[in-house]
Amino acid sequence: MNQTPLVSVIVPAYNVTEFIGEALDSVLAQTFTDYEIIVVNDGSPDTEALERVLAPYMSRIVYIKQENRGVSGARNTGIKAARGSLLAFLDADDTWLPNYLEVQVARIQADPTVDVLYPNVMMFGGSDSGEEFMTAFPSSGEVTFERLLSQECNVSNCSIARRDTIIRAGLYDESLRSSEDFDLWLRVIKHGGRIAYHRDVLARYRRRSDSLTADPIWLNRNAVQVLDKIEQTMELTPSEQSSVNLNRRRFRAHLSLHEGKRAFFSGDKVAAIEGLTEANRFFRNRKITFTLVMLRIAPRLLLRAYDLRDRLYFRTITKY
Repeated sequence: MNQTPLVSVIVPAYNVTEFIGEALDSVLAQTFTDYEIIVVNDGSPDTEALERVLAPYMSRIVYIKQENRGVSGARNTGIKAARGSLLAFLDADDTWLPNYLEVQVARIQADPTVDVLYPNVMMFGGSDSGEEFMTAFPSSGEVTFERLLSQECNVSNCSIARRDTIIRAGLYDESLRSSEDFDLWLRVIKHGGRIAYHRDVLARYRRRSDSLTADPIWLNRNAVQVLDKIEQTMELTPSEQSSVNLNRRRFRAHLSLHEGKRAFFSGDKVAAIEGLTEANRFFRNRKITFTLVMLRIAPRLLLRAYDLRDRLYFRTITKY
């Protein structure tokens, strides 16, 4: 603990007792070893069980316990406690491949213009197990403010960053309970930072049906909140303002689409039609138009068709 590490690995912990041992083992198995691990217990309701799991690791980690402040507050606590000049973020239900730090550190050190670097990630634990993050959520071209807004570039959650850059950008916004990383990366760019990526698969991202990020209504609602905040707090160029306006409409359309979908399956035909109609003002999609017609004239037939096709029909019009 007396030697200053190059990398500080930050692991927020909240209701992750069954997963965190696997995450920590993946860090301890790294081929690159100049790091410290900071685990932040963010007021987890299962603290007693969590600390039993962490007991064998206590000599290898910095353990901090705080009242619940959300994932942004947990990460900020870790950043403030970090001694390394590089920060590596790892969610406690995800894992790294053994060469994650070796590759990430080498690449970010080789290019001093890069402030944040993210790799490709393999998803597991859900219906898309085995799919690569950059297949489902592609990144193309230079990571710019507008490409982040339009999701032409999607920063994976297993990134490495220069600590000074994150501090200069203002840390994570603790008022946000979702899309906090989306907000931070936009601020990094606006403060002159550069974000880059590569396509090597270096981590595994666990898809959990019980997580808030699995709820598209929650995600899109918070994305709209981020764009509202950006407009109120940042000086935007005319091009950036135009991009904010367009993508706020897009996120709102996705929100209406998923709200309509949820209403349909709960039996609320009126709300389903309202949500899908609002969404289609933006998408102008023939499948949504057909769905609206069927909702009006034969909703039971539509529901039966949905069940028969193993829910594939609605997936084709609601993929996010």
